[in-house]
Amino acid sequence: METTQATSPILNNCFVIVDDVDAAMSFYRDAIGLEVNQDVSQGDFRWLTFTPPNQPDIEIVIQDYRAFGVPMSEDDKAAVADLMAKGVLSSLVFEVGDVDALFEQVRATGAEVLQEPADQFYGVRDCAFRDPAGNMIRFKTPLAAPGA
Repeated sequence: METTQATSPILNNCFVIVDDVDAAMSFYRDAIGLEVNQDVSQGDFRWLTFTPPNQPDIEIVIQDYRAFGVPMSEDDKAAVADLMAKGVLSSLVFEVGDVDALFEQVRATGAEVLQEPADQFYGVRDCAFRDPAGNMIRFKTPLAAPGA
């Protein structure tokens, strides 16, 4: 199958569910340094959109799972909350120029550390945090190629 510019998909939005939009605002804006594009409320439903400063075409949409317009039973809401707290529903991976400096910046905000910076066999140095809702957020810096 031939892909042309007209049919080649470009990622525009990714979604992260949370249980506290205000806490998410503080984490994604203040701890990580993403730029807020939108803060929208419609009744009980509220969502935020963020962009990485060097990637303005990507929007990360943060929304409260309890009010996303999808009818859910109380049992379903409890199941989502349990999975979210374990960090298995949403995750993001960001590339940064200096993962160690970013780690110190985010850790200084009190964010929960999942993994301190470490070199990985697959060619990156990375670290991981949980956002206030429990989602895993990873940061990586490519390692120099051997002999480079």
